[in-house]
Amino acid sequence: MRNIPVNLSGYKLRVVEEPSVKADQEGKVITAYGTNDPLFTVAVFAKPVATEDGYRGKGEELKITLSTEPGAVEEGELVELIGPTVSHWERDGRSGLTWKAQGLKTAR
Repeated sequence: MRNIPVNLSGYKLRVVEEPSVKADQEGKVITAYGTNDPLFTVAVFAKPVATEDGYRGKGEELKITLSTEPGAVEEGELVELIGPTVSHWERDGRSGLTWKAQGLKTAR
C-alpha cells in the first residue's frame, strides 16, 4: 500500500529541525517525480494532545517530505501538515515508514 492518508488531529506537531531542500548523500537536490520541482524535508515532534484526565502519552520525532516550499517556519513553532500520508517500505532486510505531506502551515 502506498500513500495512506493520516489523521493527525489528536497530535501537536512542533518543528524540531527547520525545513530544508531534500538532497541525496552526494548533495544532489531530489525533485518530485517527473518534474524539476525540489522536495523539502522538515522534522517535527508529534506529541499526543492531553486526554480529559490529563494523560499525554509519549511522542515521536518524524521526518516529513514536503512536495511544496514550506515558507518561513522556525524551530519550535507548532504546525499542521497539509495532506499527510504514510507509506511502508522494505529494502535489503530493512523496513520502515516514509512520511509525506503536500505542505505545512502554522497551527493556531
